[in-house]
Amino acid sequence: MPRMLDVSDEVRAEIGDEEADRLLAGDNAPGSYDCTSCRTPGDSQHERTSTVLFIGDETAVLAFAHASCLPSQIVQVTEEQLQGAVRSIGGVAADLEPHKVAPEQAVLGVTSGLVLIAGELHPALVVEPTAPIVRPGSSGIGDDFLPLLIEQGFMPVTELSSVPSVLHGWSVLLAMGQLHAVLQPGPAGGQPVAWWQAHQPLQVTDGWRSAANKHQQVLMCAAPVGSIGRQPREDLLRDALDKAAANGKLVAAALPLAGT
Repeated sequence: MPRMLDVSDEVRAEIGDEEADRLLAGDNAPGSYDCTSCRTPGDSQHERTSTVLFIGDETAVLAFAHASCLPSQIVQVTEEQLQGAVRSIGGVAADLEPHKVAPEQAVLGVTSGLVLIAGELHPALVVEPTAPIVRPGSSGIGDDFLPLLIEQGFMPVTELSSVPSVLHGWSVLLAMGQLHAVLQPGPAGGQPVAWWQAHQPLQVTDGWRSAANKHQQVLMCAAPVGSIGRQPREDLLRDALDKAAANGKLVAAALPLAGT
């Protein structure tokens, strides 16, 4: 039986027309599935369903999501994250040749921490890619990560002395005390879509969650690859943020909190 599947052009290009057509015909697609976004059951025979292709360093996994939760897309992950995703989403291994996978494409690293501003602790997410981000369709070798975010409304920050302005339309999804996604406005004003999504919900500290519930917003700071690094303590993270800001390599915005 044909499935109500959405297969984006980028997913089709990666898995091939033959595999995409088999999915749409219902040959390889499950009728029922657990949504890779909200983790609740879905049925591709009766509701619109998105195909989401997780690509690691050498392998790829095809998963399914309610179309209302996520659009059909490719998500670049590390091989370790991918193995965790296989266990948690029960995805279908996609038949991809290793050379077709693009390990040089960046993965967004996200770190949560509390940031002290004007004597008050604020929940923050620090986003740093693992490689330079180029503008879609560009063949250049530069890094357009910050310019792309500035175009979305994030503001350059030279020091973390005040809370950045709220970026409406974006939000941070917290569910059951865990971090699930950063959402951005959908196309043509439609449903919000995931700008970044955790492949397994990320644990946050009680202090972070309490601060998020208190302020009902989360500060998102973003820096180019190599600016922040993986800092083991919040004081070291703050030092790295201050240094990136002083060097003109930090943008930030306050994102409304979605969920609890």
